[in-house]
Amino acid sequence: MFHDKPLHCEGNFPRFSMKNFPLLRFQAFVLAAALLAIIPLRADNPPKKIALSDFPAAAVDDVVVPVPSEIFAVLDKLGNPNWKGQLRDGKVQTPEDRARTALLLGNVIAEGFVAVEAEDAERVKDIGRQVLTLANAINVRKAVITRCKSITDKADARDWKGVRSEFDGALQDVRAAMDELNDHDLSQLVSLGGWLRGTEVLTSIVQNGFSKDGAELLHQPELVNYFDRCIGSMSSRLRKNPLVSHIRDVLRKIGPIVGESGDSITAENVKMIHDLTREVNEQVIGGGN
Repeated sequence: MFHDKPLHCEGNFPRFSMKNFPLLRFQAFVLAAALLAIIPLRADNPPKKIALSDFPAAAVDDVVVPVPSEIFAVLDKLGNPNWKGQLRDGKVQTPEDRARTALLLGNVIAEGFVAVEAEDAERVKDIGRQVLTLANAINVRKAVITRCKSITDKADARDWKGVRSEFDGALQDVRAAMDELNDHDLSQLVSLGGWLRGTEVLTSIVQNGFSKDGAELLHQPELVNYFDRCIGSMSSRLRKNPLVSHIRDVLRKIGPIVGESGDSITAENVKMIHDLTREVNEQVIGGGN
């Protein structure tokens, strides 16, 4: 599962591989402003299969990390999830630990997509403000000021597709700003925080209406391996961070499960992944400073 081939974990940030999901029925387009950004949209006549080769941009080592909108657009295909029931309550506190702040920022941006799916304008605006506060804590506030204002404006206008685009843009802008500051490790933690929250929501929804199609969404061995490798390439200080170290342990528990095909991922497996990601996310949003 955790192979020896080195993966590039800095600079260009890889994205989610469509080739693992032949059952997915949705369309995608390339967002010109974002590096390797492929964001799916709902369509009346989606294709039956989407392959990575369909897109003009090549992935790094054929591993593609999803932006949150990809996860939630896919979840739309599972029926009519109770998005309001997935929303977390309350505001988050800014940690003193920069690693946890980065994880929390990605987590909160992913939460923004839940609020968009729930069409909860007030919650969307509140999350936009949280994004700005957390970005300020890791010195990238300027990168998201315009995005956060646009999130508020589009939420007031009930332009949900536009809000999705702004949240995706905020994630990309934060990562780009952090890379410019040579904070590549923290940049990866932002992506990881978003994936953890997205996976928690995905498994919650799949549990509520288990199907093999839904379970197939969890077949992400390359992606889990990628995040494990990224943590392994981080500075010793970050690798030894208790939360980061714990997340790596969790990834290695999830890895063998998501290495199975959708036909082999059981309802019990889905619950296990959900419990693991929920527990980690609770630490991300409420761990001690």
